Amino acid sequence: MDWLILMPLLAACASAAATGALFQPGSWYRGLDKPAWTPPNWLFPVAWTTLYLMIALAAWLIATTKHEWATLGLALWAWQLTLNAIWSPVFFGLRRLRIALGVISLLWLVIAAMIVVFAPIHAGAAWLLVPYWVWISYAVALNTTIYQRNPSEAPLSPSEQPRDA
Repeated sequence: MDWLILMPLLAACASAAATGALFQPGSWYRGLDKPAWTPPNWLFPVAWTTLYLMIALAAWLIATTKHEWATLGLALWAWQLTLNAIWSPVFFGLRRLRIALGVISLLWLVIAAMIVVFAPIHAGAAWLLVPYWVWISYAVALNTTIYQRNPSEAPLSPSEQPRDA
């Protein structure tokens, strides 16, 4: 029965992942001044698939405990997934580099808090989140550097905004 809890957690991660699929880098991103240590495009789906599986598994390990902090841990989990889901639309969709930096910085903090809360509940769940936190640490540095190198990069003008079909 505990395995049934994993399915909605995986679905939630897939929903967050969908924003990355909907708001892809495209020519605008390719044209930005990026550092040499920017990862190759093929790495992102590989890394994120692995990370989302680990994120869902960590939440499942917490959700199947009766620990008094489990609710807090799962609330932090939901918060980080929400922040995760909105970063791609803000960065790639709206092209708001500074706002995206704020979103990902807050995400970094929430993941750190989640690891701290998860650790006394289930050490394995906390350790499953460490690679995610490291990846987001790298992403914060990358977002910061791209923002610094492209200070005049304007968001989409009203005429470039996506139209409802």
